[in-house]
Amino acid sequence: MGANSSLLTTAPTQNESSKLKLGDIPESCVALVLSYLDPLEICKLARLNRSFRAASSADFIWDDKLPNNYKDLVHGYDVLKKSKDLAGKCEIYKRLARPVKFDHGNKEFWVDKRTGGVCVSIGSKALTITGIDDRRYWNYIPTDESRFRTIAYLQQIWWLEVEGDIDFQFPAGTYSLLFKLRLGRFTRRPGRRLSNQEGVHGWDIKPVQFQLTTPDGQQAVSKCFLENTGSWEYHHVGDFVVDDSNDSTKIKFSLAQIDCTHTKGGLSVDSVLICPSNLVKDFRALL
Repeated sequence: MGANSSLLTTAPTQNESSKLKLGDIPESCVALVLSYLDPLEICKLARLNRSFRAASSADFIWDDKLPNNYKDLVHGYDVLKKSKDLAGKCEIYKRLARPVKFDHGNKEFWVDKRTGGVCVSIGSKALTITGIDDRRYWNYIPTDESRFRTIAYLQQIWWLEVEGDIDFQFPAGTYSLLFKLRLGRFTRRPGRRLSNQEGVHGWDIKPVQFQLTTPDGQQAVSKCFLENTGSWEYHHVGDFVVDDSNDSTKIKFSLAQIDCTHTKGGLSVDSVLICPSNLVKDFRALL
């Protein structure tokens, strides 16, 4: 303690090389400080110099930042490919923070960079949509608006029913399920993109119904009128709780408006999002 104290109180000399620098801090001390920060802060500090970059790779830093079932996710979806035996926990976190595609690329999961929560997105091509094979009713439209590069667009139909399911090993916690929808579609013009509301009709007559169920008896039902906003919205279906990170959770979900007294059209279906409930506000803020 006395030696350290004398270093701190010594008057500056003309020889700048004799001063303590940021890079002189022991790597173990840097790693200990980094362990108290969130992943984004760690990544920013890792850019300061070689010492901080090396310290940021210490396994113990990432122990409580990785999902507690990360090994199952890594091996179950072959996240690390051929490098699985060489990767440290920092590298594992980086790989999981990037979208991991599965089910022929129509579904993906990733770890939220800030919180470490596991999120899953299910594209429109992984959903069962009544009438999807008849282009009088539905079309798949390529677009850079979707993370899956494709949305399903409803021309017009009497019976609207969109269903899906997933069997995934979520870490324990409370999750929310949301449909990402929009009324209307965008039309490209030179240098700009315009909202096209042509064909939007029938959504103000009866509400649509959202539903989710799990085999252990959890269920949620919600209803709402879709409003003609022309922008993407996350529609909250409901929440479910995962108690055991070691078991897969099976979820079935649906969107329906099956009142055949009127037609409805002009609906864009992008995807279904499942995320920790505390992240819902963050996703909605991104739209």
